[in-house]
Amino acid sequence: MRTIAIAIFPDVQALDVAGPQDVFAEANQFLAAEDRYQLLLVAEGLEPVRASNGMQLIADQCFKDSVKAFDTALVPGGPQLPFTDPLHSLVGWITSTAPLCKRYGSICTGAFVLGHAGLIRGKRVTTHWQNASLLAQRFIDSKVELDSIYIRDGHLLTSAGVTAGIDAALALVAEDHGSQVALAVAKRLVVFVQRRGGQSQFSPYLTLTGDENSPLSEVQNFVLNNIQEQFTVDRLAKVAGMSPRNFARMFVQATQLTPHEFIERARIDTARRLLESSSLPFKTVAFESGFTSAERMRITFIKRIGVSPRDYRDGFRRN
Repeated sequence: MRTIAIAIFPDVQALDVAGPQDVFAEANQFLAAEDRYQLLLVAEGLEPVRASNGMQLIADQCFKDSVKAFDTALVPGGPQLPFTDPLHSLVGWITSTAPLCKRYGSICTGAFVLGHAGLIRGKRVTTHWQNASLLAQRFIDSKVELDSIYIRDGHLLTSAGVTAGIDAALALVAEDHGSQVALAVAKRLVVFVQRRGGQSQFSPYLTLTGDENSPLSEVQNFVLNNIQEQFTVDRLAKVAGMSPRNFARMFVQATQLTPHEFIERARIDTARRLLESSSLPFKTVAFESGFTSAERMRITFIKRIGVSPRDYRDGFRRN
């Protein structure tokens, strides 16, 4: 049997634990007894652990007794992991256990624990879209991909936020037992066996500057309030009361985006909301979002979020 060990700790994200567990448990319904998964929760102790949503979870084994050659060892996320040091015992467990396992990895912000354990050094990794930039800043020797649903880099598997743990677990089931078993599990759970596109199709894509009274915020609001229009750096610089060169330089410093990239993201964000909430023709959505044509909108969608507007609308509605 393949043993899947999932760590739990105070304030863990319950769905990061339950989602992958349900995938492997459902897979067992389609597998011969000798091929099934054995699921274990491991923690610092055996007393109940309260998750971030208030649910209580109970471990099967303690960290100190669970440094073993599991098939897969996973660290789920928690809301505070990006901002506080994780339990020393948790970091110690995954540090010692990972080299013994066929596979190891994280769900959501569990990647920060792997970072503290030195397990993402030089590796391609991902995490929740809200915390990906912080992960890259905190662990500069890792290769953080901001928009991936999950990433496999050798023995390491990391996933994006929360429900992406289900995607990652389905990928492991497909690797172990083939795509047909993974598809059967996905149907049982009423999820996609493999979502197309990245996290950005499910998350707010546009980031604004924090100071609402700054000239750059004024420019951003001007773009958002006039999204159907066409913009140039010269025009936006006049709104900011700056020279074009100084405006472009300060805009990049403040947002990590060029003015062109911000405008493109603003158009995508507008189009996303229209695709999610209406049945407007794609040509109308493109016009309302400031794209020069439906074809330009399609090209931009595929480049930026990995799916076409049609697939985005269909996929969003099914989800």
